[in-house]
Amino acid sequence: MSRRTALTGLAGLALVAGAAGLGARKLNAVLGKRFRELTPEEVKSLLSRVEEETRRKYGKEVRVSADPPIPGVEFAYALDLSRCVGCRRCVYACVKENNLSRRPQIHWIRVLEMAKERGVDVYESDVYYPDAEVPAEGQTYMPVQCQQCRDPDCVKSCPVKATWQEEDGIVVIDQDWCIGCRCCLAACPYGARHFNWADGEIPASELNPEMHVLGNRPRKRGVVEKCTFCIQRTRKGIYPACVEICPVGARKFGDLNDPKGEIRYILENKRVLVLKEEVNTRPRFYYFYGT
Repeated sequence: MSRRTALTGLAGLALVAGAAGLGARKLNAVLGKRFRELTPEEVKSLLSRVEEETRRKYGKEVRVSADPPIPGVEFAYALDLSRCVGCRRCVYACVKENNLSRRPQIHWIRVLEMAKERGVDVYESDVYYPDAEVPAEGQTYMPVQCQQCRDPDCVKSCPVKATWQEEDGIVVIDQDWCIGCRCCLAACPYGARHFNWADGEIPASELNPEMHVLGNRPRKRGVVEKCTFCIQRTRKGIYPACVEICPVGARKFGDLNDPKGEIRYILENKRVLVLKEEVNTRPRFYYFYGT
């Protein structure tokens, strides 16, 4: 028996034990199939269940989709370090769009402030700098979120295969299968995954009703979550919320396979770097200097 098989079996036993007394609906969710194993009819049933549970909890009509990858599209992100002013508008646009917990607060995007004279030095950066004083003299800023790696350590570390990479490059999480072991948190070199210690509190008036089952549906306690390139938007041909909100145009998003697209132009004509290149996860998130 392989180590992965053993861990999967133990995880399954833990799920069954933890499900005792939870009721038929939750027990069925725990013991059901992984999302990737569902038939089209089972996907429809899942979407209806999530919509019903969310509507009951928040008293608000919601729409939960399961839009698949767009054929032939490989999403990629680019961020102009010479433009970013550290305003954190992207952070809070992400919170609103993706139904992130307000209490306790969860942020999928962290903005690092660094001394300009040191260049890109994440180990000497400050994530708790004051908003009101940006951009501060002599400082530069670097937002960090999921890098949507081509060779993601988080996926390889999951003992129950609750996370995987889709054909468009987006790494997703099946929250109905995640057991909250946090192996993926330990494996991610970018600190891009977050654990829900409690049922996130989202005011009903602030709930985004447009959801994707593998993206911004409200997450439950005990599961891991992360940036999905706003999967509920990008698979409909809409820019991620962080791109739209950026006041200085530092954020770029598009199809890496489009030879005439903005992402390809940046890769071919700008000074480009990836974060922690030495760990060889091969991110689809590129930083560049436009000026």
